[in-house]
Amino acid sequence: MNQLPDIVRDFERVPADLVRQAAAFQPAILADVNGRRGALHGRIQALRHRMTLAGTALTVEVRPGDNLMIHAAIALAKPGDVLVIDGKGDQSAALMGTIMMNACRQVGIAGVVIDGAVRDSVEIDEMGFPVFSVGTNPNGPTKLASGRIGHPVSVGGVAVRPGDLVVGDADGVVVIEREKVQTLLQAAKKKVEDETARIDAIKKGDTAAKWLDAALRSAGVLKENEKLA
Repeated sequence: MNQLPDIVRDFERVPADLVRQAAAFQPAILADVNGRRGALHGRIQALRHRMTLAGTALTVEVRPGDNLMIHAAIALAKPGDVLVIDGKGDQSAALMGTIMMNACRQVGIAGVVIDGAVRDSVEIDEMGFPVFSVGTNPNGPTKLASGRIGHPVSVGGVAVRPGDLVVGDADGVVVIEREKVQTLLQAAKKKVEDETARIDAIKKGDTAAKWLDAALRSAGVLKENEKLA
């Protein structure tokens, strides 16, 4: 039985044109049309609310408090990749700071999503480089422990495979399986059109949720044929 090496260098990525199309949609829209799946746990948030990202996942698994494999991932990354790092949710030490973020930007990495802590948050904000993390910590990491690159990881409670689509904004991060992206983009476009039409109707005074009575009946709140108002 062949076993994958700790570092998988080659894997299929979502095509760049689909990433550009996906970047036009909020993660909330993409999560909805994906069956309300793929959104990372809310503990992983944008370092600053205005930060947004869209790209393909370059997955990294590290030991808590150690960033050796993140340095290796930066050296292997391709333009448009997003580092998606399984840091085990550890907040006792920052795994990345401005030196590494500058290196990321220089090689064309689209952003960082890390289930762990970062530091130098003011400088990262000034850089305008998109970073999503569970928080900050001034402690630095070690560079001693092995890990893996290009393997499936669990980040924010979601399984992420290398090459999957990653989109983030102030609401959080959603990951979409690469095989589903093209189909979901069509559904996302329709959802935006439907929501825009609904908001326009609300602004004209049509505030009634037409589905509400039926939902309340199904939940047992209203009797059959009973109306809320």
